[in-house]
Amino acid sequence: MDLQPITTTQRLQVGRPWLASTHGTETNQTITLDVAKFAENTHWVRGVKTVEAHFKSGLPLALNTVSKLYEPYDPAATDGHEVFAGFLDTETAFGVGSTRVGAALRVHGLINADKLPVPFDPTAVTKTTASVTYAV
Repeated sequence: MDLQPITTTQRLQVGRPWLASTHGTETNQTITLDVAKFAENTHWVRGVKTVEAHFKSGLPLALNTVSKLYEPYDPAATDGHEVFAGFLDTETAFGVGSTRVGAALRVHGLINADKLPVPFDPTAVTKTTASVTYAV
């Protein structure tokens, strides 16, 4: 058997139409995402190679207080991720099969909610740790 390493490069074009200004960039927090809690094509997409993928920027996130990992915000949850924590700041690459991925959480800033990659109603958020203003 002949095993040879293969190197590939994937470039992500950062697109953040949901971000109304760069204000708040300096307050981003480093977090860890629980990959199993996110759905392919809704929250992340595969790259050119089937083992490469990336999360979409602008995903509304929350901390699961049981696992201590971040996952999609769900106002109906009861394990902590009903408390909105902020948005995934930028596209975040990972290998398919990974269980955890480091990322940046935007906790402060001006957001265009109608341009987020998933449906999000800021008026329905009753619990939050973020300091976000929504553009009209």
